[in-house]
Amino acid sequence: MSINTLELHRRIEQAIADAERGTSAELRVHLEENCNEDPLDRASFIFEKLEMHQTAERNGVLIYVAFKDRKLAIIGDAGIHAHLHQETWTATKDEMIRQFALGNYEQGLCDAIAAIGNKLSTYFPYREGDRNELSNTVTTHNIQ
Repeated sequence: MSINTLELHRRIEQAIADAERGTSAELRVHLEENCNEDPLDRASFIFEKLEMHQTAERNGVLIYVAFKDRKLAIIGDAGIHAHLHQETWTATKDEMIRQFALGNYEQGLCDAIAAIGNKLSTYFPYREGDRNELSNTVTTHNIQ
């Protein structure tokens, strides 16, 4: 699977937009081929580089996937951790891994985005006037 297919990115970005219709939280997806470190450490680094901590409610969530190395992480900002802890993401990650094992990469990502959006809507419901604080664009470039 190529992580750089425009159609894959378009579908993931649409899933993000759909999920964000029910929450004021912000979701991003970063895809890489390789990860030479702990995926949670790498996700934390990318989270900072993408300035995801700049949301008003500190409610950004990043899904990080390194396909060739079969590593993934889901990380949330401080506002998210006030309500949900890293353990909350275990079921979502397990389902992503199950889908990926079947070759359903797009489905696994889109389902995870929907599940996260649904969880976040409880604590960060969409309110009239909410604006999209972070780009929905899938990032794939090697961030240093």
